[in-house]
Amino acid sequence: MVLVVVFGVALLVAVVLSGLAARTVLSTSLLFLTGGALVSDGFLGLIHITPDSEIVSVTADLALFAVLFTDGMHVSLAKLRANWRNPARALGLGMPLAFVFMALLTHVLVGLDWTTSFLVGAVLAPTDPVFASAIVGRKEVPAKLRQLLNVESGINDGLALPVVLLLIAAAGPTAGHADEASLGKIALELALGLAFGVVLPLLVNWLVRVPLLGAEPKLQPLLPLATGIILYAACHLTHANPYLAAFSAGAVLAAVSPEARKAFEPLGEALAELAKFAALLVFGALLTPHLFGDLSLGGYVAVVLAIVLIRPASLLISLVGTRFTRREKLTAAWFGPKGFASVVYGLLVLQSGIPQAREAYTLIAVCIAFSIVAHSSTDVPIARMFDVEDLVGIPDDDQDHPRPGDRETAATPAARPRGDRHTGGS
Repeated sequence: MVLVVVFGVALLVAVVLSGLAARTVLSTSLLFLTGGALVSDGFLGLIHITPDSEIVSVTADLALFAVLFTDGMHVSLAKLRANWRNPARALGLGMPLAFVFMALLTHVLVGLDWTTSFLVGAVLAPTDPVFASAIVGRKEVPAKLRQLLNVESGINDGLALPVVLLLIAAAGPTAGHADEASLGKIALELALGLAFGVVLPLLVNWLVRVPLLGAEPKLQPLLPLATGIILYAACHLTHANPYLAAFSAGAVLAAVSPEARKAFEPLGEALAELAKFAALLVFGALLTPHLFGDLSLGGYVAVVLAIVLIRPASLLISLVGTRFTRREKLTAAWFGPKGFASVVYGLLVLQSGIPQAREAYTLIAVCIAFSIVAHSSTDVPIARMFDVEDLVGIPDDDQDHPRPGDRETAATPAARPRGDRHTGGS
């Protein structure tokens, strides 16, 4: 119950400060993270949460699923088909480069074995849409940039999971047995997640269009919610990939039923925000002084380089030859925040029983904490630079580039007030 009270107080403070947060570098994501740390065993000792507590994995899992489901609803499949090359570059080249570079850095600076180092690289490779919300959620930011960041962060969570599972199997007691059976199992989980994410929204949409059936206007927002709940349960019962399912289901539902997407948007955004804040509070409770003390100096160097060098360099390489402006490339390169996917996968590593699980988890947790602070404190100032650019009339060198006022974007919530810069910062 203490945790509930703390969450309520933090939520009240976040709402009261949300207007200030929208105008400054103040971040309410950081508020929840700090609040969780203050009430944990490391400081006030009001709540007792450990990495193996069920509430940690459940809240992070729910938050990631909710965010991906609502993000998927802001994808225009038609426009994505016409503008798929840039997200494909980020996913097909930028993400693997970040994965490999982080593994090399971890092995050299932290001293983990090669398999565990590549596991850390895989866990930290996904980016999180929540903590770049002031970028992907502001209309003054060019549409193509918003599309790139939103699609990349929405899909890379699901792509990283099979790699994480394979490397856990390779590093564990059964190393050497991650054979065709393991590969087949992971492929089946991905295929099931995609299938559920496509078929279930189509089935629901067909059902409500059957004569004599249909949703009352006041209950229509609950239709996507029911779809999401069923999808979440089905994925966990069958071990299908829930993150790939969530993003694809949101996209399909928005494509076949725009009216349902519009009706659900206010409720969906509020639920996603609540899930995100709860997960941040719980994750913050794990950030004790002991955790930070366990990381070596080499580990801190690796964390800083992961944020300021590995992600930026990897994405900039993947964007060579594209028609983004230099400012857009630099913005996309910087906003590669680590978030709930890395939290969930880091917990999988910790609970896996592999020899260096604790060392790997410590590095992952500290990197996520640093990333949240860095990215949630810089999103609004950088987003405003594009607004200034537009006001002074600096030309855009990409003639195909939708201008900042375009609300009809390919895969981004152009004008939606998502993220805690609009409900209290990211």
